[in-house]
Amino acid sequence: MASHRRPARVTVLTAAAATAATAFGAVPASADPSGTPEATRATVDRLFEEAEQATEGYNKADEKADTLRRTVSQAQGSVARGQERINRMRGALGSVAGAQYRSGGIDPALALLLSADPDSYLDRASVLDRVAARQGVALSRLQREQQRLNQERTEAGRLLAELERSRTQVALHKRTVERKLAEARRLLASLTEEERADFDRASRSGRAALDEEPPPLADLGPVSSRAAAAVIAARSAIGRPYVWGATGPSAFDCSGLMVWSYRQAGISLPRTSQAQRSAGRHVPLSQAQPGDLVTYRSDASHVGIYAGNGQVIHAPYPGARVRYDPVGMMSHVTVTRV
Repeated sequence: MASHRRPARVTVLTAAAATAATAFGAVPASADPSGTPEATRATVDRLFEEAEQATEGYNKADEKADTLRRTVSQAQGSVARGQERINRMRGALGSVAGAQYRSGGIDPALALLLSADPDSYLDRASVLDRVAARQGVALSRLQREQQRLNQERTEAGRLLAELERSRTQVALHKRTVERKLAEARRLLASLTEEERADFDRASRSGRAALDEEPPPLADLGPVSSRAAAAVIAARSAIGRPYVWGATGPSAFDCSGLMVWSYRQAGISLPRTSQAQRSAGRHVPLSQAQPGDLVTYRSDASHVGIYAGNGQVIHAPYPGARVRYDPVGMMSHVTVTRV
């Protein structure tokens, strides 16, 4: 495979910041007089990184809430079916009890003494004994069903409470993302035209190694057909916007792009970049092959797909579009072969 080129150390966040300024539709704001353009760029980088971390937290909480919603629905259905069974069992027992009450329920010895046909009476008594035995079994079953139903109701209540906590986490992460992005937008709006031009030059220098045409599919090397299909899908998404929480096909966040690309190849990936880092076998960066997942940062809060020629395809973050970038664009690189 081609060697992994190491471009000048400009983060992918800075590289997308100029694009983000335009895409956000910045509103004029007052610049911090004590800040420098370099400090502003560093702050924007940090805010976008924190927003992406919150986005992955949102994805994780939202995925958990979806799972809990399905589990709660199943639990509630089970409780409803259990209640129906209990109602039927109670109805059957009630009918037998009513018949016994209407028969008078006199002492069996007296009934035998008074009977005009003792043999017939004994036959009926034997049947009644069996009915009573079945009633006892049915009553025991009813009690067990009632106990199980109570347990199911308790579990359903616990799941509902957990779902509400998960929904609260979703809302918390959503507010965090929106707050970080709003602050980044304000800072980008504070740049002068000259400072914005500097931003553009920094962006171009960070992407200088990406002016080449991407490697044709035939040169992707000896990868599996599914890995190749995932790369083809990711390539087809180039130019589509980053939207946090999105999984395609018209917009993506970083892990959402991986989920969608691999889904086109018939493979189901976990929703978050942290989980995707553990979705397969780790290999050294020097042995990366097209289709491998490449996660970044110590918390694996960003992910792309290796496309060959020392490049990844990824959705950077709000304001940027799906694109190629150098595989070494960030720190703490982990390569996972699915």
